[in-house]
Amino acid sequence: MTAQSTLYLFIPTFFLVSITPGMCMTLSMILGMTIGVKKTFWMMWGELFGVGLISVAAVIGVATIMLNSPAIFTALKFIGGGYLIFLGISMWRAKGKMAITNDIKGPTDVRRKALMLQGFITAIANPKGWAFMISLLPPFINQSLPLFPQLTLLVGIILITEFLCLTLYASGGRSLRLLLTKEKNVRLLNRISGSLMVGIGIWLATG
Repeated sequence: MTAQSTLYLFIPTFFLVSITPGMCMTLSMILGMTIGVKKTFWMMWGELFGVGLISVAAVIGVATIMLNSPAIFTALKFIGGGYLIFLGISMWRAKGKMAITNDIKGPTDVRRKALMLQGFITAIANPKGWAFMISLLPPFINQSLPLFPQLTLLVGIILITEFLCLTLYASGGRSLRLLLTKEKNVRLLNRISGSLMVGIGIWLATG
């Protein structure tokens, strides 16, 4: 697989992961509804800093393994593809469990620093985020190319994609919340994303 085709594959893969309702996206939507999109941007800056920190740490850790033990790096590529397949199957079996309940309330502290801290903690305190980054990134790192340009490009794509998805959720407001409180809609979103992730996982594991 060429570096260009790998990049084209990474963009939709991370977009699917980012757009799926989760802790950060739910928080962005609720804040957008309760305090407005403009103030929600402060939470987003903290969340993006946390995601960027996780991404850099994951890439550096993977690069260290790549240099010191190519065999383990190759194994991680298979694990990354396998994880995407597992994630896709799990999404298929979710049956709308990611639907957002009506008892979620807005924050009591809307100061800028508090919002940034809330976003940062939400990002780094999610163990699934760490597991996903560590599993996802190895298949997209090319051992024959310099690390720093790849790190810059991958993290840039991650942050831009995450920001766009957070903004979409924050600006979606009540319409998006109404959509996601219905299990059949979340189930459909899960199955579309899950099917694509299984396909991408198979491609990565066998490519």
